[in-house]
Amino acid sequence: MNYAEVSVNSPVAQRRTFTYSIPPHLDVRAGQAVYVPFGEKELQGIVFGLSDVASIEGVRDISGIIEDVPLVSPQHLTLARWISTYYLSPLFDAVSLVLPPGFERRPVTFLSPALRDVRLDSVTDDQKLVLETIGDNRVPLKTVEKVLGKKRASAAVSHLVRLGKLVRTYTLSPVRVKPKTELCVTCAAEMHNAPLTLRQAAVFEYVRTNGGDMSWTDIRQTVGADRSVLKRLEQKGLLSCREVEVPRDPVSYENIVPSSPLALVPAQQAALERITGALARAGESGAPDVFLLHGVTGSGKTEVYLQALAEAVRLGKKGIVLVPEIALTPQAIERFAARFPHKVAVLHSGLTLGEQYDEWRRIHDGEFDVVIGPRSALFAPQPDLGIIIIDEEHEWTYKQDTSPRYHTRDAAIKLAGLTGAAVVLGSATPDVESCFKADRGEYRLLELPERISVTGGALPSVTVVDMREELKAGNHGIFSRALSREVNRAVAAGEQVILFLNRRGGSTFIQCRRCGFVLRCRRCEVPLSYHHSVDKLTCHQCGGTSPNPKKCPECGSPGLKYLGMGTQKLEQEVGMAFPRARHLRWDSDTASDGSSHEQLLRTFREGRADILIGTQMVAKGLDIPSVTLVGVMNADTALNLPDFRAGERTFQLLSQVAGRAGRGAARGRVIIQTFTPDHYAIRAAAAHDYASFYQQEMEYREQLLNPPFARLSRLVYAHTNEAACQREAERMRDVLQAEMAAAGIAGIEIIGPAPVFIHRLRGKFRWHILLRGSGLSAFLGGIRFPQGWSIDIDPMNILQ
Repeated sequence: MNYAEVSVNSPVAQRRTFTYSIPPHLDVRAGQAVYVPFGEKELQGIVFGLSDVASIEGVRDISGIIEDVPLVSPQHLTLARWISTYYLSPLFDAVSLVLPPGFERRPVTFLSPALRDVRLDSVTDDQKLVLETIGDNRVPLKTVEKVLGKKRASAAVSHLVRLGKLVRTYTLSPVRVKPKTELCVTCAAEMHNAPLTLRQAAVFEYVRTNGGDMSWTDIRQTVGADRSVLKRLEQKGLLSCREVEVPRDPVSYENIVPSSPLALVPAQQAALERITGALARAGESGAPDVFLLHGVTGSGKTEVYLQALAEAVRLGKKGIVLVPEIALTPQAIERFAARFPHKVAVLHSGLTLGEQYDEWRRIHDGEFDVVIGPRSALFAPQPDLGIIIIDEEHEWTYKQDTSPRYHTRDAAIKLAGLTGAAVVLGSATPDVESCFKADRGEYRLLELPERISVTGGALPSVTVVDMREELKAGNHGIFSRALSREVNRAVAAGEQVILFLNRRGGSTFIQCRRCGFVLRCRRCEVPLSYHHSVDKLTCHQCGGTSPNPKKCPECGSPGLKYLGMGTQKLEQEVGMAFPRARHLRWDSDTASDGSSHEQLLRTFREGRADILIGTQMVAKGLDIPSVTLVGVMNADTALNLPDFRAGERTFQLLSQVAGRAGRGAARGRVIIQTFTPDHYAIRAAAAHDYASFYQQEMEYREQLLNPPFARLSRLVYAHTNEAACQREAERMRDVLQAEMAAAGIAGIEIIGPAPVFIHRLRGKFRWHILLRGSGLSAFLGGIRFPQGWSIDIDPMNILQ
């Protein structure tokens, strides 16, 4: 094979590979990482294929090999191609999903003087400043940009390069992560006659007495010696030193007690037998076995996962377990590590880059039976993959919102088809599209209809409180009378309470009582939220903050009113309404990484707080037996948004958070506060009735031809100028219509263009177009989209 097809790490490469010749001295294989020339730069690339014939003339040589062994398996290469083709993402973006953490290195631009006798009076002030900044040195372009700013620097540098006064060169940025090593010391001789200082003798005796490889860090801290002492002992031949790789292990087994398989009830046993049957015949049918495990909250889905994984391991296979977000990872690690001690890896963005890198390499080497993490863990290089489990499969966090905009569920099924693995989708409230596929026989439905607990499987009782009636009765507080009474009762009985509000912050908007002005983010045009803890206004879209004003910016009135409520405000109200109760808040403001999630969870599980206040983090997967009461502060938060999935998401959130109550000895109670108690999603959630919700939801979907009765794609254009943004969106609509007419396509409907619900985001105005029909990827893949457009196939969110 003389030629290689390489995906290059460049924005202009898009969805294609480039042909390079293979120099005779290089051994290049598919899946290998290489350096290739690309224009004036040298970039990273991944080899997708080899051939004897070049597709074009005048190909250039591969510059070198980054790693001697392939980093990407054939199955992952095929998966990356599918993601790129279906989701219309650049090919290197797709293959980056499966590359080691920290692999990507961007080209860095350097500037050098080309002539020593440049006459400074022949250049502009900006160009003169560039030349003075560079002098006789080789300087990064970023240094010049800091002096002049990006725009002025770019113009000045480009002109000087054209005049031959500057030379522009490129190199790759430094390696971001390497294996962690530690200096280890061992005895090279048992006895010695050489004269030693007191410190040298102390070090030698300490190493000789303890034996084996010893960490120099431990020796230095214990004995108090410096490196010069060690160097002298090496010279005397008494000690020897070597660098030893030390894995950075994010999983601590200190508090994890090994567990044994539990006895299964008949429904669990039946589900397990069907899954293990698929494991035994892996790869025989060609198409992957996909199971939808629909089990009410507390029905024992996790035990089915654990025993299915154990069977896969017994058959010589390995597994991947996905959870919807980092907040759930600590609890998942505890459960699975207890069953598979020291055989569980974890991958998520909350780890340090070094921890991610070490875990990836150890997974690649086959050291772990189980990999756990959020959606990105699907792409772990787990060899001999036998089973993929997606817990809470309905969660919209399984959809990536940046390129490549893949859905984890669909990518997992594609990967399973390539590896012969089985897929288990678990949920108490399955995505209606998943349930639709189970109805059609595309997925195999497994049901766990009863809760497993000492209460005999009773689901919590649910009370829906009409907050309009509370107002009529003179109760203007945020707690209904029923919720106040039940919280006091639970706390007095030593039980725990969860209060759910799916909005963080203090007040959700600030309005002037004189002129009605609402304080908004200047970059996003959304109301700013007030955060009491830092006394600042925050934009929950771009993250920008600003001081809390003392008067209205519009009319100068001091009469600002803080309206709406987030979790910070709820925490204050809880403190005043239930002063004897210990409370804890869990949202993205109090938990920014995996360790803080774990600490908050441990605090509540150990009973050091009576009331847990939180956003949707507390609605998913928590299994705390002492929680007997769940209060939903406002069930209407997302109900009236202009999104066809609003009813489904409301039903899922309410059902999931209600499922946190009554998982122990006492039966749970749930109180849902709402202003729309007759909405079908709220009624179905209160009755624990997925079937009636599904039937009603599917009727609405079919009437309006929404998924699963059609596919959607969303095209979003962003521009700093609002008029230009609208013009481009309208032009693209005309292009789409013309392409459809030319190709004779009649089965695709164009909706829009229209302003996005959040019209301005991070300084850019946005318009979008929705396409509804089938074959959308193939149709859109042949159309050229200018810079500024983004394409989302099968979007889960049409508002942001």
